Amino acid sequence: MTASPESRVPPGQRLVTDFPVLHAGSVMHVDTSEWRLSLSGLVSPQTTLDHGALLALPPTEQVSDIHCVTGWSKLDTRWRGVKVTDLLKEFTVDPTARHCVVHATGGWTTNLPLEELNLDDVLLAYEYDGKPISAEHGGPVRLVVPRLYLWKSAKWIRGIEFTVDERLGYWERLGYHRLGDPWLEQRYS
Repeated sequence: MTASPESRVPPGQRLVTDFPVLHAGSVMHVDTSEWRLSLSGLVSPQTTLDHGALLALPPTEQVSDIHCVTGWSKLDTRWRGVKVTDLLKEFTVDPTARHCVVHATGGWTTNLPLEELNLDDVLLAYEYDGKPISAEHGGPVRLVVPRLYLWKSAKWIRGIEFTVDERLGYWERLGYHRLGDPWLEQRYS
């Protein structure tokens, strides 16, 4: 039996059918020929992938519900990209690493516990609803972390830095919750 739409909406959220555009600052426009993703910190080997290298990895299509901290939820969003777990199969993350800092174009960051990054539905997404992700929604590549509020799904992703300690990101330093679980209403610290 399929869950009802209402049962898929966390407390304090309302359903939307459009895809609102919210971000701090200006929309970042990154050409795919200039896009790079660095893997740094406690990972071996440290490397930088270009857009072609990302597209050469096995793609995954998934449908996810997404939840914004501002109170809206959108069900059944369709993404295509590379699972972070698939990407990391070629690398060794130091066993002392417990967290990561996700870096985005423009100096924006967010933090994630490593166990959240390693969930099977976390994607480096390059398509939304069958089309390349628009700049307004974080293209050419954004992180998609469906279990957490959408600010954790960094737009314009440029790097993942593996760390021992938790380093709060942009919104977290401004008072947003360290984790951001919508089912627990972890909006603010």
